[in-house]
Amino acid sequence: MRAVVLLSGGLDSYTAAAIAQSEGFTLDALSILYGQRHAYELQAARRVATALGVERHLELPLDLRAIGGSSLTSDEPVPENRDLSATDIPSTYVPARNTIFLSLALGWGEVLGATDIVIGVNALDYSGYPDCRPEFVAAFERLANVATRAGVEGARFRIHTPLITLSKAEIIRKGLSLGLDYGLTHSCYNPDEHGRPCGRCDSCVLRARGFAEAGVADPVLA
Repeated sequence: MRAVVLLSGGLDSYTAAAIAQSEGFTLDALSILYGQRHAYELQAARRVATALGVERHLELPLDLRAIGGSSLTSDEPVPENRDLSATDIPSTYVPARNTIFLSLALGWGEVLGATDIVIGVNALDYSGYPDCRPEFVAAFERLANVATRAGVEGARFRIHTPLITLSKAEIIRKGLSLGLDYGLTHSCYNPDEHGRPCGRCDSCVLRARGFAEAGVADPVLA
C-alpha cells in the first residue's frame, strides 16, 4: 500500500506519518513551502522524512503571501499567550490552507497511483481552525472521489486522519510508543533566527501542555 503524507516537520504530521507506516503504508511525503514565517519547519520536515525513510520527499513551493490573510504569511504579529478556550479563529489561520494542501496531495497521489492521503489534523487540542474538523475531512474525501479521473474510473480515495480525536498528550504517547524522536520536529509559529521556539504562540503552548500531560520532557527544549 502506498500513501501520500502531508509532512510539515511538526509533531502531529510526524506522528500521523509514523502511524500510517506502522499500518503497512509505504510513504511519499509532500511538504509545502507556502511563504510561512516559520519556514524553519521545512528543515524539520527533511529530518523527519529521513527518519521515516520515505520513498520520496517532494518540497513544493507555493507562496501564499500574495494572498495574505494570515499572520503566518505576513508581518502581522503572531498572537501570544492566547486563551485557547476562546471560540474565535486566530490570525494564524491561513485561508483554505488544508483545502489547498490536500488538493496538491490528491493531484500527486493520482500521478503516483496512491489513493490514500495522510494528514495530521487534530480537532481536540488545536486553535479552532475550520479545516481541521471531521466534517471538513469527510467533505474533501467526497470531493476527491468525484473530482479526479482515478475516482471517476473507480478508484477510492481515502483521507486518513489518525490524530483527529486525540489529545496532544495522547499523540505524544502514541509517537513515543512508535519510537519517534520528537527532537527532530519543530512546532513554533514565531521562532527566532536560530529556530528556537518562542514558547508563547498557540503551537508552543499546546505542545508544552501535551508534553506536560504526557509526563515527559520535550527534547526540543532540552
